[in-house]
Amino acid sequence: MKYSEAKFGRVFVIRLEDGDSVHEAIEAFAAAENIRAAALIILGGADAGSRLVVGPEQGRSVTIQPMTFLLENVHEAAGTGTIFPDASGMPRLHLHMACGRNGETVTGCVRTGVTVWHVMEAVVFELTDTPAVREYDPTTGFDLLQP
Repeated sequence: MKYSEAKFGRVFVIRLEDGDSVHEAIEAFAAAENIRAAALIILGGADAGSRLVVGPEQGRSVTIQPMTFLLENVHEAAGTGTIFPDASGMPRLHLHMACGRNGETVTGCVRTGVTVWHVMEAVVFELTDTPAVREYDPTTGFDLLQP
């Protein structure tokens, strides 16, 4: 385990609107507000055609191949995530979302494109005084949090 300490900064209440791409809208907001690091919660509707990363094709393989899941209809959605800068200093969102419809639920990462159906609400809790960044890890292909 690796960790660092952080402090709370500003808190933002956001309404994403119909057709917004969740990760693109949140990252653009973070850049515009000069948010370096944050935690967030989000809920609302995920539109048909949205895609989630739902795991690797194989568990502990040398080359990690992500699987995606296509939402074929509108789903209720709730998620939680973090924002930390990448190597170039740009804010990058890591958000997992559970999307449910008619008794079935799928959970995954939004990085391949979740689109808002009418509205999503987010609360972003800025974190300050933290050195944490996301750094590319060639073994996994992930931008791993370095606290």
